[in-house]
Amino acid sequence: MDARTAEPLLEISGLKTYFKTDDGTVRAVDGVDLAIGRGEVLGVVGESGCGKSVTAHTVLKLIQMPPGKINDGRILWQGRDLVPLDLEEMRKIRSKEIAIIFQEPMTSLNPVYTVGEQIAEVVREHEHASRREALDRAVEMLRLVQIPTPERRVHDYPHQFSGGMRQRVMIAMALSCNPKLLIADEPTTALDVTIQAQILDLLGEMKERFGMAIMLITHDMGVVAETAQRVVVMYAGRVVEEASVEELFDRPLHPYTQGLIRSIPRVDRAADQRARLEAISGTVPSLLDPPPGCRFAARCKFATAACTQAAPDLREVEPGHKVACILY
Repeated sequence: MDARTAEPLLEISGLKTYFKTDDGTVRAVDGVDLAIGRGEVLGVVGESGCGKSVTAHTVLKLIQMPPGKINDGRILWQGRDLVPLDLEEMRKIRSKEIAIIFQEPMTSLNPVYTVGEQIAEVVREHEHASRREALDRAVEMLRLVQIPTPERRVHDYPHQFSGGMRQRVMIAMALSCNPKLLIADEPTTALDVTIQAQILDLLGEMKERFGMAIMLITHDMGVVAETAQRVVVMYAGRVVEEASVEELFDRPLHPYTQGLIRSIPRVDRAADQRARLEAISGTVPSLLDPPPGCRFAARCKFATAACTQAAPDLREVEPGHKVACILY
């Protein structure tokens, strides 16, 4: 089913997440709109600090409040707004309906509990299973994510696993209650390229097995090209472009997206056909006092005076292809 025409599993509209600091208010997420269909893989890309992870953590209300606060917007989960829900109501949704894999598995796992105990805790919380049933489920999940001898490793502690194996444990924990949506927040960070490929393949296998949707957060355009069906590009707390993965790489419209794609090394071309990699000049603006108009204007070679006067709306310029730029 076409993700654009089907009723979205998750729909975020006008989301604003701000943080109070001693220096002022940081507008980390400032009016984000995106949607994920059932069974879809949505890639969310952008530079560090663009608001990708804050958007994901806001969905599950995992931001520290205060200093963080959802200032505006709606987060519709299967038609139900999550913004007004309290902590107890959110606990019923976390892991059971929406699961998350964090960037760094070593700091996400508790070092004083075995990995089996940590997976079993999730199962006991949401499935009301006995301790024995929950531990059996933990063994089953470790086997599913291809950890050797899971009956023995279920009693090991996080420090006894490699980085790639710890990430597999995190995936096992996230999928232990068969969620409908998995948020993967840079799941291959700090892993070497061989292990990265294995983790991405594993996520693809688990998606097919469980029929879940995935929000894949990354700064790696190559990962997006391999795994996602649709892509949302974020810059300085806002969405600047959205399209199918084929359309985005064939015809990127926003100058920022074009810059990201030009910075990817091309190994599919002969040496004499390869162009020099380009860097996007300048720096990301401060979100304490973001400039008026388009936030990319100071770094954009196509910028005009109009770009600094009013922020362009995200509008659909072609079926399924949206961009926030006055050029369109």
